[in-house]
Amino acid sequence: MKKLFFIFLFCFIVSCSGVEFIYNDEKNPINPLYQKTKVFTSGTDLSFMNSYLPMYFGESDEYTYNLQINVNEKKTKRSVETNQATSNLRYELRFYYTLTSIKNNCITFEKEIISYFSIIPKSSGYNHGADTSLEKKYELAISDNLNQLISILSDINLDNC
Repeated sequence: MKKLFFIFLFCFIVSCSGVEFIYNDEKNPINPLYQKTKVFTSGTDLSFMNSYLPMYFGESDEYTYNLQINVNEKKTKRSVETNQATSNLRYELRFYYTLTSIKNNCITFEKEIISYFSIIPKSSGYNHGADTSLEKKYELAISDNLNQLISILSDINLDNC
């Protein structure tokens, strides 16, 4: 029984000898813009976006890229009651991304990514539940949109103009 255990242990150790770690390099393989990008925002002022940008793009003294983010918001009443009160409100956030290479002085990437969400207003006036829900949906829409951008950018060559 001991021989069988040692044979199994030996085979297990030998099979793990060729393991290579993915994150051996200093560079960030997931986000090619991390700590290389200065971000500028314009359009609709989304307070949550300014707190998320350092998390996605980091902070550095030297930049390789400039990223211009222009956000436009559109609200659509999807359902109106007989007394003209809105019972369903749809938000459309359009993010226009323009990535410029500082080194090559050219635009390397342009893309529009759209995020949608709906909310059902509960009452006129201040409602803690509806307002908190709206804030959460803004946060989710912004983080989802930035994740889509990073996913797209990780698949393309940013050095080509």
